[in-house]
Amino acid sequence: MEPHRSTSPAGRRPLSLAMMAARAVADACPPDTIIRKWTVLDHLREAKKAVGVSDRALAVLHALLTFHPETTLTAGEGLVVFPSNYALSHRANGMAPTTLRRNLADLVEAGLIIRRDSPNGKRYARKGEGGQIEQAFGFDLGPLVARAGEFARLAKEARDRAKARHLLREEISILRRDLSKTITAALAEGLDGPWEAHRAALEAAGPMPARNADYPALEAYAAILRPLWANVDKSLRDNVKAQKVDTNESRSGRHHKSQNPESLLEEKTDFRRNDEGEAPKPRPAPPSLRLADYKRAAPSGRGELPMPSRPPAPVSCSLDLGLVVRVCPDIGAYARGGQGIRSWRDLLDAADLARSALGIAPDAWREARAVMGDEQASVVIAVILQRHETIRIPGGYLRGLIERARAGRFTLRSVLLALLRSSMNDDVKQHT
Repeated sequence: MEPHRSTSPAGRRPLSLAMMAARAVADACPPDTIIRKWTVLDHLREAKKAVGVSDRALAVLHALLTFHPETTLTAGEGLVVFPSNYALSHRANGMAPTTLRRNLADLVEAGLIIRRDSPNGKRYARKGEGGQIEQAFGFDLGPLVARAGEFARLAKEARDRAKARHLLREEISILRRDLSKTITAALAEGLDGPWEAHRAALEAAGPMPARNADYPALEAYAAILRPLWANVDKSLRDNVKAQKVDTNESRSGRHHKSQNPESLLEEKTDFRRNDEGEAPKPRPAPPSLRLADYKRAAPSGRGELPMPSRPPAPVSCSLDLGLVVRVCPDIGAYARGGQGIRSWRDLLDAADLARSALGIAPDAWREARAVMGDEQASVVIAVILQRHETIRIPGGYLRGLIERARAGRFTLRSVLLALLRSSMNDDVKQHT
C-alpha cells in the first residue's frame, strides 16, 4: 500500500490556493516528462519578473537543485529534496536563516516548489530494506518539471521584449543624432525652411530617456521624434530640389530676374539705389545692438570707437557691393558719419564696428580677415548681423566659417544666395 503524500504545510502555516494549484499542475504532468534542471533555472532567471520571484529566491532554488544528484529531472521519480536549513544556507552562500525562510515561502507561493512536510515539520527520508528511499519529507521539485515549457515560453518573451527595447533605444539615439546634426548644419549653411522651429521642437522633446525606462515610455518618446524627422527630412529635400532647379536653369541660360535670386548675384546694379530709385533703408537694429549705445561706451570720449591700428589695404571683391548692401541692409546702420555704404572701405569700417556690437572677439575678426580677406570677412559680418536673431553665438559661428574657409569648403556666394532667398520669401509672404 502506497503511503499518503503530504499536501499541506506543518505548523501554523496556512494552505493557500497557490499551493493547491501547484500540486494540481505537478500531478497532471505526464510521467515520461524529462527536463534539464539547469536549463529550467536559466529560463527562470530570464523570466523572473513574469514569474514573480527575486534574485535571492532564485539563489535558494539553485541551492535546492544542487541537492538532487542528477542533472535531469523526471516527473514522479524522487523529486523531493530534504536538506537541513544549515546545509541549505551553506549552499546559498551563507544566507541568514530568516532570509532563507522568507525566500522559501516565496518559491512556494510562486508555484515553483511544493512543501511535503512530515508530521513534525522536519525534513528527512525513510528508506526501505534495500536502502532505497520509500518516502521523503522536504521540498518537491515537481512543478519545475510540469511548468518547464511555460518557463521556456516566458523566457523567450522576455528576450523578445529586451531586444525590442534595445532596438527602440538605438532608433531613438540615431534619430536624436540625425536631428541635431541636420538642424545644426542647416542653420550654419543658411538653408531655407523652418529650422528654428525644428530646433525648438527637438529641445521640447526633452533629453534621452533614462536607461531603465520601460518600453511604453521609449515608444512614446520615439513617437515624438519620428514625425519631427519626417519634417526635417522634407525641409532638407526641398532645399536639395531647389538647388537642382537653380543649377538646371543656370545651365540652360534661363535667368528670371523677378523670381531667381541667383541671377541677382550676377548683376552689377547701383548699390546706392533700389528698384524704386531710393537708397536701401536698413531695418532698425535691436536694442542690444544700438550703435548709440556703443558710441556712448567709446573710450575716446568723442562719441566714436577707435579705428584699427593700421589702415586697411585697398580691397576689391568680385561680388557687387550694391547687392551686398541690398541683401544685408542692417550693416548700413553702422556706417560712419551716417552716409551709408559707398565703398568696400566703408563696408570694412562698418563691419569692424558691427562685430564689436555682436560680441565677436578681436582675434576672431583678425583671423577672419587673414583667412578670407578683408572684403569677404566684411561681407560675412554683414550676413551675421542680418541673421543675428537666428545665430545664437556669432563668434562661434564666425570661427566655424573660418575653419571651412581654411579647408577650402566655404563659398560666400552660397551664403548670400541663401540669405537672398529668405528675404524674397519674406517679401512674398508679406504681399500674400
